[in-house]
Formats: sequence, structure tokens, C-alpha cells
Amino acid sequence: MSDLNPPTARPALPGRVAAITSGLLAGVAALATGELASGLVADWQSPVVSVAEAVIDAVPRSVKEFAIETFGENDKIALVVGILVFSTIFAMLLGLLGRRRPGVPVVGFAAFACVGVWASQRFPGSSLSSIIPSVLAGVAGAGTFLLLRRLAAPAGGAQPVNAQLNDLLNDNLLNDNLLNDNDQPRGNEQLLDDGLSADDGLSAGPAAMAAATPTMTMINGASSRRRFLVVSGAVAAAAAIAATAGRALRSRFDASASRNAVVLPEAADPLPIAPSTIAVDSPDVSPFYTPNGEFYRVDTALVVPQVPADDWVLTVTGMVDTPLRLSYADLLARNLVEEDITLTCVSNTVGGKLVGTARWLGLPLRELLDEAGVQAGADQIVGRSVDGYTGGFPVDAAYDRPALIAVAMNGEPLPIDHGFPARLMVPGLYGYVSATKWLSEIELTRFDDFDQYWVRRGWDREAPIKTMARIDTPRSLGKIAAGQFVIGGVAWAQTIGISMVEVAIDDGPFVEADLADDWSEHTWRQWSLAWDATPGRHRLTVRATDANGKLQTDQRAEPFPNGASGWMSIFVDVKS
Repeated sequence: MSDLNPPTARPALPGRVAAITSGLLAGVAALATGELASGLVADWQSPVVSVAEAVIDAVPRSVKEFAIETFGENDKIALVVGILVFSTIFAMLLGLLGRRRPGVPVVGFAAFACVGVWASQRFPGSSLSSIIPSVLAGVAGAGTFLLLRRLAAPAGGAQPVNAQLNDLLNDNLLNDNLLNDNDQPRGNEQLLDDGLSADDGLSAGPAAMAAATPTMTMINGASSRRRFLVVSGAVAAAAAIAATAGRALRSRFDASASRNAVVLPEAADPLPIAPSTIAVDSPDVSPFYTPNGEFYRVDTALVVPQVPADDWVLTVTGMVDTPLRLSYADLLARNLVEEDITLTCVSNTVGGKLVGTARWLGLPLRELLDEAGVQAGADQIVGRSVDGYTGGFPVDAAYDRPALIAVAMNGEPLPIDHGFPARLMVPGLYGYVSATKWLSEIELTRFDDFDQYWVRRGWDREAPIKTMARIDTPRSLGKIAAGQFVIGGVAWAQTIGISMVEVAIDDGPFVEADLADDWSEHTWRQWSLAWDATPGRHRLTVRATDANGKLQTDQRAEPFPNGASGWMSIFVDVKS
């Protein structure tokens, strides 16, 4: 042994799979810790939610449009899934890099926490304490990784790297030093008696070291692997429990009980029940009143605000003579009215489904404005949501149409997804300017002084809904039998009304369709046309004319910056 150079050593490294697993579980622990912490206080959010809302706020308009067109009302779910997938890959990469440099994942989880902290503070008025879930998540991620990495490293501390020593050990494993004088293998006790002990180190004979090392490594390695697997399983189980507990804790802040306790007052001037003649005789045409559960939802809220009615307050501020403050009970005590209104999203494409009609109960907005006293020069009404969203529309729209502070939808208190306790509802204007949900403030101001949420992102500040006709049946690229078939759909030109709908088959002339009774200029109108369908593929095109005699434009336009336009055309296959 005197001829050997002193052996050098390096720290024991975990295997690649163990390192990646450590990073993955550390990421899971971080996300679960953030979820658990977010359930402790009502205005705290998990890092995933905070970052996702920051992404919604920051991504380019084209990305938003792509998300809505691709995923529809599931765009937010797709965003959360995308963030979780990215977080998983990021954590696994950190684990792999941390195999040799354990400081890298620590820095990575610190960066993860910093992003969450920034996202939690991006809105004015955010509480400083809302950074806590992100901070705890970062600490949990870094700590979990360091623990699992230590357990994943081979037992025995430093590994010899001196090539001469390794060669000697390997050679002695193969020679007769492993055998006693009677050519019988020596047991572990005899090997240790030959001089290998914890205190002897390299003073033991090479044969004894070589014989003992594989045995001890196998025993220690198996024990280490068992500890790693046990702790990994415990981390995964704890993360699942923490995430579930966080969701359960957040349910304490759910406003459903408050909504269910609401007793709606009778309308001061209730609308009559709509006659059956406002609908065409076709089950495949959208119902005149869209059920609450099927009504489209498009907004910027990743997590739906939960606002108990007892805690809700509406203020009227800005350029008014007398600022007002109303509780939910105050609002319900007013003279509420009913209005049937079709609501349309500016992101609705030609033939799209982001449109629906409901019977709304609410306070006429003009009554509240008259009570507050609108000052000269104010030309914009800004609605503010409890989550910071803003929408703005002309003051004139509160007086030339039945604009409401709505509290009910189709005979029920507003669904939480649709703005409970109260929202704005203004006929004839796209929802992004006029239909602020979870309403908390109405401010009178000037267009020159304030740009609302979407205007700052390039959309038009005034957004009248464009005339549109839609084919509901048959479906695009659908298959129908030859013979009589009823084509049907809806058309709308809010605040004006629909006077005519026409359909063209292939290159033939436009033929006037039958219209259901006109119920209101603020709602859509159903239409139908009997068609003798012949075998083959056919193109169906629809267009509408408003009550002023103006034909819907055939010029195609994308939703940005003020709503889509163009005639809807579909293809249908007719089978003989």
C-alpha cells in the first residue's frame, strides 16, 4: 500500500432518475404548499393562480384571441394546465441540474417564489401579506429538494477516484485473497477480522477492502434506496393532502350560501311572459332564453370572485354632485325592473356561440345617476369589479336604452360565475365595455382621462354590437337526409331590431326566411327556412337586415378591435 498515491475523493452523487424525481417532487411540494397557504386568508392566492392572472393581464392580444378561439370558455383551464406542465418540466430540469450543483434548484425555487410574489402584488391595493403563499412555496420546494437529494446520494459519503486504488481493489476482487487457505469463501465476519474497520481506513489489507466493499455498499445502498422511496412517497402523499386541504379551506369563502339565502323582490313593472310565437318550430335552434348554466362566460377572472351579499357595497364616485354608497339590501329595496337583453362578447367570431339572451332584474342605471347628479363634462361611465377589472361606456347609453345594475338572471339571483351580487347590463354594447361583473364601483369620468382594461390593450373604446345572423341547424359539415329540412338560427341588431333574414343555397339567390315574432329590439330574433335538400354537398349562407333597412355587411373582419363581421357560410352533406 505504500506505493499507492493518496486517494482523492468526490461527493457521492444521486443517479439521474433519482435527481429528476427529487426535482419533480420538490415542485409538487412547492405547488401544494402554495395551494394550502392560499386557503388560509380570503385574498391570498396560490402562486399558480397569481402567475396565471398575471399572464392573462400581460400576454399579447393575439395570444388572447387564439386562446378564446381555440379553447372557448375553457381558455382559463387550458392556461392553468399549461402553467402546471411548465412548472413540472421546470422542476424536473432543476432536479437534473441539481445532481451536481445542489445550489441551482435552490436558486430556481427562489426565482419561482419571486415570480409569485411579483404576480401577487401587481394590482394597486394588493395586501403585502398576499406574498406569503409564494414565499412558503419557494421554501418548501428548495427544502424538499435538498432533503431528497441527500437521501438519493449513495451511502458511504465520498467515493474514491484514485485510479490506481480502484484497479487494485478490482484486481483483488478476482484473485484468491477472497478465499481462505482451504479454498473456502470467507464470511463477512472473517473479512472484518482481516483488518477492515471503520477506524482503519486504508490500513486494511487490499484483499479485505475489496471483499468488504461490495458487501457493505450493497447493504448501505439498499437501505438508502428504501429511505429515498419511503420519503418520496411521504412527500407525494403530503402534497396531495395539502392541495386538497387548501381547496377545502378556500370553500369557506364561497359565496354560494349567501346567494342561496337571497329572496328577490318583485319587479316594480314586471314584463309579461313571452309568447311561444317568439320561437320557431325547431328544437335545434338556440332557445330564445339561454339557460343560466349554458350562458357563455368570458372574463379575466381566473378564480371567480366570491362576494357575500352582506359584505358587498356599491359606490358611485367621480364627477358627481353627491357620491353614493349602497349595500345589497339597499339595492334590493329600490324599484327594480325587468328587461330582456341579448348579451354578446366582442371575441365572438362569425357564427360563434359567445352570445345569449336572458331576462334580467335590476335597478335602472339612470335613476342612480340622477340621484348622484352627473356633472357637466362627464362622458364615460366606468364600472369597476372587485377583482380590479374595469369597463367603460358612454354616459348617453345609460339614458337612451334600458341599462341596468342587474341582480338577477332568468328569475334567479345572479349566478356567481355571472357576477353575483351585481353587474352592469347595457343593451347594444359588447360586454367588454358595458357588462362589468362583481360590480363594486361606478365612476363618472371622461374618455380623455381614463382608458378601461381592454382599451389599454388596443380595443375600441366605444363598442356597438354589429348586426349578425347565425345558422344553428344544420351544423357545419353535418350530414342530413335528402328531402325536406328546416334550416334555422338567430339574428340580432341590438337597440334596432331585425326586419329580415335571407338564406342562399350554393350560388343561388338569397331567399327570405320566416321570422318568429319580434319580442324586443334588445334581443335576438329566431328565423327558419324550409329547404328541399338534394343529395350532395351544399353551401348555405345567411345574412340579416336590421329594422332600419340596413343590410349586414359581407366584409369579413376579425373580432379585434371592435367585433367580427361578415356573412356566415357553412357546408352540409346531404345523403340520398
